[in-house]
Amino acid sequence: MTARTNHLGQPIGDPVPGWMPRPRPGRSPMVGRTVRLEPLTVADHARSLFEAVSADVEGGMWTYLAVGPFGDDRAGFDKWIAQCETSEDPLFYAVVEQAGGRCLGYASYLRIEPAVGVIEVGHITMSPALQRTVMATETMYLMMARVFDELGYRRYEWKCDSLNAPSRAAADRLGFRYEGLFRQATLYKGRNRDTAWFSILDSEWPALRAAFARWLDPANFDAEGRQRESLSDLTTSAHASQPHV
Repeated sequence: MTARTNHLGQPIGDPVPGWMPRPRPGRSPMVGRTVRLEPLTVADHARSLFEAVSADVEGGMWTYLAVGPFGDDRAGFDKWIAQCETSEDPLFYAVVEQAGGRCLGYASYLRIEPAVGVIEVGHITMSPALQRTVMATETMYLMMARVFDELGYRRYEWKCDSLNAPSRAAADRLGFRYEGLFRQATLYKGRNRDTAWFSILDSEWPALRAAFARWLDPANFDAEGRQRESLSDLTTSAHASQPHV
């Protein structure tokens, strides 16, 4: 591909015609088949969420998160959820199961940049009952769909501790592309974090949307709930169908 140049012969990026700043994400619910996402509050979610995360008795789910584990400290947990409730960036959503109405986790949009259409997903906190479920995948799909289909952002980011192998694998499975490593990017819990960066672009989203729709279709699961096609295969095929950006 030949690079564009300006009148001085310097290479420059492609134009983005008609670009306008995008809206900030709102607090309206995102409703799927297995989950709904709604603004995280102490009153509506803290009780069932605390019960759900307490099933992780060893606290391993908190290792790579900025907070926790909370053990039996319900007051400390509620204080954290209260901070989430009033935050605008990050903007937190409770993950509530459609079937039973329990809050099983939460996630947020953060580093929200409407002027340039960039937004990150983070603070992803999934209790044992949410991990490795259709609900967990649909949660991520609903958040992507709002970013690209509803709000019209150009770029969706995923970042994690480079040592967090499950998070890196999840990013890959969900169709994010690895971009690189930021060494000594930050500190948390008194230790260093090298941060791995991943992203999805708006140009990649239509093919990925179709992959998610195919995977989430009830017909993709047999009578025992086993998937017929893996999401990893579908997202890999989605990326293979378009030029690498």
